[in-house]
Amino acid sequence: MTKYLVFGHKNPDTDAISAAIAMSYFLEKSGEEAEPVALGSVNDETAFALKKFNCEAPRVVSQVSQEVNHVALVDHNEPQQSVEDLGQVQVDYVVDHHRIQGFETAQPLYYRAEPIGCTSTILYKLFKEHDFDIPQAIAGLMLSAIISDTLLFKSPTSTHQDKDAAVELAKIADVNLEEYGLELLKSGTNLDSKSEADIVNGDAKNFTMAGRNVRVSQVNVVGFDDILTRKDAVLTQMKTDMDAYNYDLSLLVITDILESTSLGLVQGKDAEFIEKAFAGQISDQAISLPGVVSRKKQVVPQLTQAFEQ
Repeated sequence: MTKYLVFGHKNPDTDAISAAIAMSYFLEKSGEEAEPVALGSVNDETAFALKKFNCEAPRVVSQVSQEVNHVALVDHNEPQQSVEDLGQVQVDYVVDHHRIQGFETAQPLYYRAEPIGCTSTILYKLFKEHDFDIPQAIAGLMLSAIISDTLLFKSPTSTHQDKDAAVELAKIADVNLEEYGLELLKSGTNLDSKSEADIVNGDAKNFTMAGRNVRVSQVNVVGFDDILTRKDAVLTQMKTDMDAYNYDLSLLVITDILESTSLGLVQGKDAEFIEKAFAGQISDQAISLPGVVSRKKQVVPQLTQAFEQ
């Protein structure tokens, strides 16, 4: 029997971890052997969800080809966001809700991508289509992923499908959707114990835009005051990472989850493209991003267009 390793993107968020666990269970129910793994340690929010539903975090890997020949990707498809040796294994499954960029395979595969708020919503639909029951703990993790990715349905990426799935998953998980949702989101906003590297790299993705290597990170907060006291140190960390990994541009999106707005910190020689993308002005390496909460829908497409125009 073929064994699959199932994983989300580097610097995994709650959806990447939860979707890997849910997809592994789905494959097992389908008669395959599968194990969820992670391409990085879990963040505070994900740890909160795992503890809430008595689940262990998947083991962390940086390579997979020494273990298996076949893999399944969740919550990503872009190679630069994936495992280092992706080109040495066969991708048989992808379940994702992001743009498709730089992805190709030599063999046919199962590819499910939908323009909705969360990968776990797609997985919920897969379970229903196959008439598979969802265990309480996995339902709780999938619910957590939907809450996280949609900011409790405040994100413009959120759809009625995400909310409908969350309502049903909350019933299976036996939690109050609104109460648990706020607890989960707040669990990831305490930055006191986080280093500047944690802040910058905890939820970071790399993108290729018109030949440039662009790093877009995001961190959730309640109010901007605390993180602004560390602004210089955070910018220094961003510069250190740029020099180490040859990024042309680095943007940290700081999102106030209660006010549904963001502030951006900027490093790099192509900063003018950020002003162009958001029709704003950078002052002292910061730019106001009113109403912006979604990297996927309100940051990456706008930046890509700015670079390509």
